[in-house]
Amino acid sequence: MRYRPFGKLDFQVSEIGFGAASISGEGGGYGFGAITQSDAVDLVQLSIERGINLFDTAPVYGFGESERRLGEALKGRREGLFVVTKSGIVWDDRKRIRIDNRPDVTIKMLEQSLRDLQMEFIDLCLVHWPDPKVDIRKPVEALARAQEQGKIGAIGLSNTNPEDYRKTSQIVRIEGFQSELNLFVNDPVDSLFPLVREDKVGFMSWGTLDKGILTGRVTESRQFDPFDVRRTAPWWKHADHTPRYRAMEQITPILKEVGHTGLELALGYNLGFDECSTALCGVRSPGQLETAVKALDNLPEPSLLERVIKIAKRELSGSTS
Repeated sequence: MRYRPFGKLDFQVSEIGFGAASISGEGGGYGFGAITQSDAVDLVQLSIERGINLFDTAPVYGFGESERRLGEALKGRREGLFVVTKSGIVWDDRKRIRIDNRPDVTIKMLEQSLRDLQMEFIDLCLVHWPDPKVDIRKPVEALARAQEQGKIGAIGLSNTNPEDYRKTSQIVRIEGFQSELNLFVNDPVDSLFPLVREDKVGFMSWGTLDKGILTGRVTESRQFDPFDVRRTAPWWKHADHTPRYRAMEQITPILKEVGHTGLELALGYNLGFDECSTALCGVRSPGQLETAVKALDNLPEPSLLERVIKIAKRELSGSTS
């Protein structure tokens, strides 16, 4: 495993970060399929043995199940690890999800995360999504007080923008960003990477594998199990993935011809940016974990990345040239 700096923090994070939505299992919420608690715990512990030291979770992942399982797995193994969680995505008794960044909700969620993770301290807490009804400075002010109390080490913003970053930076130093980044989604390159470079902010990519499209595990015919959010989520069901599938139909043979996989492409694209501290991956089995770790030793050359990027851009734009 290789490691990179995370902004100005005195900590080197593994190039692959463990995306713990993958261990939500039957908890539902934002999760990606059934996995037992014992298998989830074993997978987290095996990840530590393979050199992964950053673990990213959130309350909505499994409606608390991801945090509880991660906490169980990390008992007695906390030293040398970097644990990330979030606040602001809440749910009601019927498990209907909404964004709520009110300060009291922020602190309530943090306290519950500490209990579920069985920890007295979380390395990094992110505001999960901007809330149009609440000034972004309000939850950050609440987290800053928790930071003063020693409950969190650093504060970050997930799915953010430069304007919110500038507002919150007036209150406290923002140490980390987390945003979607992959071959098909590169908004952070223009919006956040200049801030990453200028202010030395750590960056974590989610959606690294584009929900499996880049690895070839998700195609138009893929059926999802009852505990997979992609089975019912409107943001997945009603999105047109056709251009991405078309792009991968062209890209996959090119990769195979030169001895690469879609996984290696996905990791190589994100880690090709020096600004990317870690690429979050939602592995769900020991086999997937081993494949991901080994992929780091066979990342595509820049010339190959340039070639497939052109194909992706062409298909996303709908161009026939």
